[in-house]
Parts: sequence; C-alpha cells; structure tokens
Amino acid sequence: MASVTSATSAGAGQLTAGLRGFREVQQLAYDCAEAVAAQLKPGVTERAAARMQREWLRERGVRDWFHLPFAWFGDRTAFVNFRIPLQFFPTNRELEPGMAFILDMAPVHNGFTADIGYSGCLGLNPVHDRLLADLESHRELILREVRERRPLREIYEDVDRLMVRQGYANRHRAYPFGVIAHKIDRVRQRRWSPTLFGFGTQSLKGLASDALHGHRDGWSPLWSPYTFSDHPPQPGLWAVEPHLGFRGTGAKFEEILVVTDSKDPQESAFWLDDDLPHVRRWQEEKAA
Repeated sequence: MASVTSATSAGAGQLTAGLRGFREVQQLAYDCAEAVAAQLKPGVTERAAARMQREWLRERGVRDWFHLPFAWFGDRTAFVNFRIPLQFFPTNRELEPGMAFILDMAPVHNGFTADIGYSGCLGLNPVHDRLLADLESHRELILREVRERRPLREIYEDVDRLMVRQGYANRHRAYPFGVIAHKIDRVRQRRWSPTLFGFGTQSLKGLASDALHGHRDGWSPLWSPYTFSDHPPQPGLWAVEPHLGFRGTGAKFEEILVVTDSKDPQESAFWLDDDLPHVRRWQEEKAA
C-alpha cells in the first residue's frame, strides 16, 4: 500500500487520506459492536447477534465484507472443543446472565476494510474483566516488537510466553493457520459482492494475491506460528487479534496495526486508532 510508506500516527502528524478511510470504517465497526452489545439480553442467540450486526451495518451503507459478522457466547468465546472451521459460525447458543460474549465483524465500506473484535459480558464476570485487563500488555508487546522489526514468528512466540506467565491459554491458535493477524487492504467496489463460506470473494482474492506475491518475495500475509511467518513485519495494514482463554471464558481485541517502511521507530509502526472501547476502558481503569 503506497500510502503506508509516508503515513504517520495521529500523535506524530496527520494521517493520509487512505488511512483516514480505514480508521473511519474501523470506528463504524466498533460503533456497531457497542450498539449491538447494548441490546443483548438473556435469551438472545449467537445467530440473532450476528444478524443484528449485519443489519446495523447495512443500514449505514455496508454492502461488502472481509467476513460476515460472528458472535460467540459462553465457553464458545474460548473456542472450547473447536475442531473444524464450521464451528466458528454463529449457533443457537443463548446468552445468559454473567456470560461472556465476543462480537467479531469485518465490513468493507467505500472500499476500505476493517476487522474488529469486541469482548463483553452480560452483567458481572470477574474472570472476563481480568482477561480484558491483561490484554493491554499484549497490545504493548506487539507494538514494541514490531517496531524492533522482530520476525513475526518470534513476536507470536513472545505473545505465547506472556500468556503462559499470565496463566492463560492461547485461543487464536484455534483459528485457521493459527493466525494472530492477517493483512488487509483496499477492496474494489462492485455492484454485486458475493460471499463464500462467510468471506467476501473480493477480499479473498486480495488476500490470495498477497499470498502469491509474498511467497515469491519471502513473506506471508498471515501472521502465524509457522515458518512461513519467519520474516520481519511487512509494510501495510494488519488486523491483529490476541485471544486469551481461561477455564471456558475467552476475550480478545482486534484492531488495525499500521506498519510502514519509516526509519523512525515511532512512525515505523503504530495502532491506527487509540479511541477504541478496550483502550478507553484501560485508560479509565488507570484514572480510577
């Protein structure tokens, strides 16, 4: 992505027009997550929560997706006994008081893509609160080591080690290819935007193209624990999602990390936006 080479963080300068487009769609997705979370109540199913996300976004002009919205309730937030990809799709699991939930959506709007994860719980859940609080150190670790240009595979292993020290299980390893992140990019707008197994075909084509080019040049658009991720961070936009699990409860965030080719460490990598629900929560907890 050409705009990434000269992009700067909001704290160091103005975002390029392209990055503003990505930030706007990421904010739209998080606004959707907060609006849907506020409507959840006992008896709502995962399928209903996923449909609420789709309808909210379509009312605001979303017509294409990197992937359709997901919702996971209870022990499904920790991917308990997940063995095949079909288990990720929303089910008739009903939300109960004190139950954790995750809303995950990846809309494309005006050609810009976001992929976000929002963790919440219906009422009090101290385990979920602890998980969400402990995710802050993962956000800090990932940014610091990307700026150091550590190989993605090594950063993944350091995230694993931090989870072990915290007493948690790595649940993003349950995703296809065990990914903690994947690249995202602009998507050409079309009148008709079909999906395949829940993923937008236009976005899948872009990811496949990145995989092909990356294979030739020695990098992968998937950030995994495997040897194909044994390379420094590739400039571009990465949707990053560390996912913690503990005794049947899971929590994660997912947001866009910008990686550039700048020699300035502060501008070589930065989170696209700090005005996000999980970041605000950490800031409020510190202030309190």
